[in-house]
Amino acid sequence: MSEFVNIYKIDDNSLKNAKYYVTHNMLVAFPTETVYGLGCNALSDEAVKAVYAAKGRPSDNPLIVHLPTDCSYEDYVFDNPMAGDLRQAFLPGPLTLVYKSKNVVSPLVSCGLDTLAIRVPAHEGAQRFLRYVGIPIAAPSANVSKHVSPVTAMHVYRDFGSSIPMILDGGRCEGGIESTVLDVTGDVPVILRKGLVTAEMVKKVVGACVYAGDGSELSKRSPGTKYRHYCPKTETKLFERSQVNGALALYDDCVESGKTALIMCDSSVAKDISDKNVFDLGESGNVMANRLYYGLHEGEKYDLLIGIKFDVDDEVKLGVENRFLKAFG
Repeated sequence: MSEFVNIYKIDDNSLKNAKYYVTHNMLVAFPTETVYGLGCNALSDEAVKAVYAAKGRPSDNPLIVHLPTDCSYEDYVFDNPMAGDLRQAFLPGPLTLVYKSKNVVSPLVSCGLDTLAIRVPAHEGAQRFLRYVGIPIAAPSANVSKHVSPVTAMHVYRDFGSSIPMILDGGRCEGGIESTVLDVTGDVPVILRKGLVTAEMVKKVVGACVYAGDGSELSKRSPGTKYRHYCPKTETKLFERSQVNGALALYDDCVESGKTALIMCDSSVAKDISDKNVFDLGESGNVMANRLYYGLHEGEKYDLLIGIKFDVDDEVKLGVENRFLKAFG
């Protein structure tokens, strides 16, 4: 256990307590390879209501059910060969698949829709937790609604303190943005939420993949697509890549007034302004995904967080850009 009373390393004792909490309809935060999740018993209306209440989450924003690697999908959903091929290629990992539901879990998980989103995380701490508790765990990201998603146990603690009984500490998340959400209920898989598994990667496995339009009826089957998210608790200002001089002028004005500022940008801009307080997002999509949420949390230590847009030259950056723009929106 850490100096913070409800943060625990993952071991047999903490897992035993975690099982007690979730089987008694209480909440447990746990790590995944993308972000920390706020887990509850997916079979219980009471537990699912508790997640929505704790986060202040809109009741029409669906949750994802997390399962261990040895799970039986057909216990919960209507399976199909395309989904099987995608599972073999990408799971466990940062991919959530949306199936037609058998209505076994609480209907509140899917907000009354006839579909169910299922994910099998690759993080070993998550797998230990899921195997030990032995029930499907519904989990959104473990942050207060609209705030930046957490990638460390302390990020979770800063949002919830001791209002939840347990935070399982699995270190800093490596992926850094939420899983890709892929609908597999039709003939062609549809990406509802962008992430680390891209359309091109899916096409190589099943031959086709498309993106759902923002705000489409289909996109409502996925969490994270309907409301503003990822917002840091500090003042933000966003600049185009061509407006770096304006960003620097605002930074200087802020500092001269006695306040603090941080600039978040990619490596190509960061190397030219190294005399400023800069959070370098990196260059590739995967590195930027890993650093984004951590950087947004770091930005909360400053009076002003300045974002400079970056070129989107690979598919993973589409997911990073989506979160980046919402954070500064």
